[in-house]
Amino acid sequence: MNALETPFIVGRFPARDGPLSRFLPPLEDGIAAEWLPPRASKEGWILDPFGSAPRLAVETARSGYRVLVTANNPIARFLLEMTAAPPTETELNAALADLAISKKGDERLEQHLQSLYLTQCANCGQEIPARAFLWKKGEDTPYARRYDCPACNDSGERPAAEADVERARKIAESAGLHRARLLERVAPSNDPDREFAEEALAVYQPRAIYALATLINRLDAPGVTPERRRALSALFLSACDRVNNLWSVNNERPRPKQLAVSNEFRENNVWMALEDAVSEWAAQEEAVPIALWPKKIPESGGILLYEGRVADFAPIVKESPVTAILTALPRPNQAYWTLCALWAGWLWGSEAAEPFHLVLRRRRYDWGWHLEALQNAFRHIFDLLKLGAPCLTLVPEPEAGFLTAALAAGEVNGFDLAGFAMRTQHDAAQITWTRGERLPRARGKTDLTSVRAAIQTHLSARGEPTFHLPLHAAALVALTADHALIGARQPEDEVIREAAKTVQESLLGDETLVRYRGGESADTGLWGLAPEVESAEPLSDRVEMAVVQFLVERSNCTLEDVLRDLSPRFPGLLAPSLGLVGEVLVSYAEQVEGQWKLRAEDRPSARKAELSQMADLLQVIGERLEFRTNRLDERRLVWEAGETSAYAFHLKASAIMDEAVTRSAYPRERTLVVIPGGRASLLAYKISRDPALAARLHGIRFVKFRLARALAEMAALNRDAFEEQIQSDAFERARGQWMMF
Repeated sequence: MNALETPFIVGRFPARDGPLSRFLPPLEDGIAAEWLPPRASKEGWILDPFGSAPRLAVETARSGYRVLVTANNPIARFLLEMTAAPPTETELNAALADLAISKKGDERLEQHLQSLYLTQCANCGQEIPARAFLWKKGEDTPYARRYDCPACNDSGERPAAEADVERARKIAESAGLHRARLLERVAPSNDPDREFAEEALAVYQPRAIYALATLINRLDAPGVTPERRRALSALFLSACDRVNNLWSVNNERPRPKQLAVSNEFRENNVWMALEDAVSEWAAQEEAVPIALWPKKIPESGGILLYEGRVADFAPIVKESPVTAILTALPRPNQAYWTLCALWAGWLWGSEAAEPFHLVLRRRRYDWGWHLEALQNAFRHIFDLLKLGAPCLTLVPEPEAGFLTAALAAGEVNGFDLAGFAMRTQHDAAQITWTRGERLPRARGKTDLTSVRAAIQTHLSARGEPTFHLPLHAAALVALTADHALIGARQPEDEVIREAAKTVQESLLGDETLVRYRGGESADTGLWGLAPEVESAEPLSDRVEMAVVQFLVERSNCTLEDVLRDLSPRFPGLLAPSLGLVGEVLVSYAEQVEGQWKLRAEDRPSARKAELSQMADLLQVIGERLEFRTNRLDERRLVWEAGETSAYAFHLKASAIMDEAVTRSAYPRERTLVVIPGGRASLLAYKISRDPALAARLHGIRFVKFRLARALAEMAALNRDAFEEQIQSDAFERARGQWMMF
């Protein structure tokens, strides 16, 4: 089977965001339970060699598999342990309550920490703790604060008062000792990496440094049990993330990759961050067994966590083999990895942070570096597998360089590409491999003809323009099949550059392609086939038909049900976006308690009857306006005036604009498409995402059923009034329904 014929594995959205979610791979749940059963035995290991997605490993274990995970990052290990065996909400609240009543001098600790953020309500003058202070990069005082006043219910953002500025200055003057304490827990004064730790700590405000140092001292207090320390460590970790300067005022960088502060950022209240953390960590499902090597886990399933390298796995899998690999590839993230070095030191001391010091020194991770790291991992993974063993690697937040690195690392190490499926750049790409023969592979040469054919084939199958990323992916799959993606002893950064160059030359040098909304670079805008090139019906139209067919056959269904039905119909790179599927559902169905049901008026029999009624109605209106009406067929009629056609009507129950509409022989300004009101937003959505469709429909006007009915009831209707009314019936896509093209 062609790799691009593999269906996209449909998951489900997590019920909530977990701790540190902005740094973890944004994956759907349910992937493991869907992919593993027909492919992997529960008698061996399911290997996750990267440990970057704790929920994925826990879901696999919860399905009854024995999961072997390696994680060099101490924060990643902690997240996995806590995800597998999370504390209860009661345990977390008890830990927070005890912390609140502990003393800092003569004050309760909660009161002391909240006092750091005190501000005066602009409405009633009550002194209250702010939720956050807002700063501009490079300035030494906040410019605004956000609060919710319990006394008068005033809330929102207000300019900073003089007292806010003065409090911030005083805290900054006294934060030096606490800064030194935090640094000492990461890199002692004689540590060569001390300067890098100091640079990393610069993303925390003095107030946050003081508050965190005060909290972390409590971890080492006498009488703190291991269970209580575990709960406090979880709460503190969330606070460490919540109170740094990587939270922009307007959330324009929701998933930071670099340790770079926004021009305007939030300084969040540390105690409120602790309170919010309870719901992030509290258990929602039963725990699964988890143990640290060399301890054992039950035969019935669980997670064995290994702190070493993949290369050292051999003794573990000697008696119980690895039957499959299921993992999310880590994405380079300088911000997260650098902060992990700080957090590990703060929570567990400098010895815990020391092995992770390398990330303090590195400022940039390019895709060439990442390819080298992945190659090393895949080389060791190969040795752990039997011939034909299946591997599913998820590529979160895919982009061209990431996909190139992933495919090249697998192919050069003897893995055979079995499947590639991708929905959008917002969804994890799914790459399926099988472990191949241990044989030297002849490296092929880049063939632009082959790459162009792959791009053209995808665009023909899609039937509509698309972004650069799926075309790049189609090209990479072709290069991988030709063993031409990576050459023998080719430098890793050159592999990335050559792949990008090949795709660019293939796109820019192909006269059968048309580019829309493009910039200077080939990876901007959309690409489609020239109108004269034969291709399939537009993907959006086929998805609309498939969704409606499914709704007709099912009385009630969930979004997940719909997506599962669509998956085998639109495999590989054709997997429809959630935005498109959502727009179709909103157009045709209504949702009640999470279940979608086709609207009564959109039942085929009801729409057929309505179309017939609408044709009769338009004939009556035409006759009132003294036009000669001509019914061409059940869904087309023309109003004629003398020897010319005054208006040509196309009646549609769907948002599918076929050639009868787009290649109508009648003047475009006199061509009217009459559609149900519920279809208007879907059609507007299609036009906005498909410039080729917009061009085909240019000049054609659209009239909703309800306007036609209103015109029939107008007592003073004349030709001028008719034209005025249809000009005013423009429609736009409904706001705030769905996203992600």
